[in-house]
Amino acid sequence: MKTLKTVAALALATSAPLVYAATSTGQLSVDATVAASCSVANTTLSFGSIDPLVLATADADAQADISVTCSNTTTYNVGLDAGLTTAATVTTRQMDIAGAGTDKLNYSLYSDSGRSTNWGETVPTDTVGGTGSGSAIVHTVYGRIPSGQNNAPVGTYNDTVTITITY
Repeated sequence: MKTLKTVAALALATSAPLVYAATSTGQLSVDATVAASCSVANTTLSFGSIDPLVLATADADAQADISVTCSNTTTYNVGLDAGLTTAATVTTRQMDIAGAGTDKLNYSLYSDSGRSTNWGETVPTDTVGGTGSGSAIVHTVYGRIPSGQNNAPVGTYNDTVTITITY
């Protein structure tokens, strides 16, 4: 009897663990879509205080930076409209006194420091293009109040130009 117990104990001790006989595999697909996206920060172009006697013979120049952020590799165009003043165009913009519409001061916006390339809103004719990097990209807008407007009445002139990012 002792031998039978020893053999049974030995058989249990040396038996192999339970082994699975087969496997099956599958795949888990993972995806995401990164959408094209752009944003622009509001900015101000200020000509400051202008001496009308100087404006009789000299242009008044100013500049401002437009900060555009687009998703990486997204191509875009920055357009500037004619502004809010009635009868203004993208080539002859106008500021008026507090929206009164009677006294106007002409000005222009350009995409180059030499102030020779008008900045408008027709893609790609007179807009400024770029390619997003995921970080802010700065585009400088160059403004000019042309000379010869020394008869403009005293007051604070303003306008609002809409910046449009097309992508």
